Amino acid sequence: MMEAYQLTRKDGAPGIDGVTAADYEVNLEANLLDLLERIKSGRYRAPPVRRAYIPKADGSQRMLGIPTFEDKVAQRAVTMALEAIYEQDFLPCSYGFRPGRSAHQALRTLQNVLWAKRLYWVLDIDIRRASCKILTNSI
Repeated sequence: MMEAYQLTRKDGAPGIDGVTAADYEVNLEANLLDLLERIKSGRYRAPPVRRAYIPKADGSQRMLGIPTFEDKVAQRAVTMALEAIYEQDFLPCSYGFRPGRSAHQALRTLQNVLWAKRLYWVLDIDIRRASCKILTNSI
């Protein structure tokens, strides 16, 4: 839990409980032990996120869900545990939400594969509204 705490960003906005990283750190050892015990016993429940809205370039707003600091630590701990178990099973071509991998690396790999196979086009379509038509035409 201490490693999860250390890897959690401390400069983020507080969640719905208003507790900052500095507040949590006042009783750090007790807080982490209590959090670990609640997670292990199955009693931990993530509190609701605090909603905040930030403006987008087009004038609309994007909603953010800001978890509590303790929930950020819990999320980090779970991520660390799951990565230790499953990371070895992922294919080398898998880039999404993987440690040490980025969207830029995925695009570079895609570009290399397309060039190596002499594929010079990519089809980019939006099928969100087409699903009803596809299902209807397929039946």
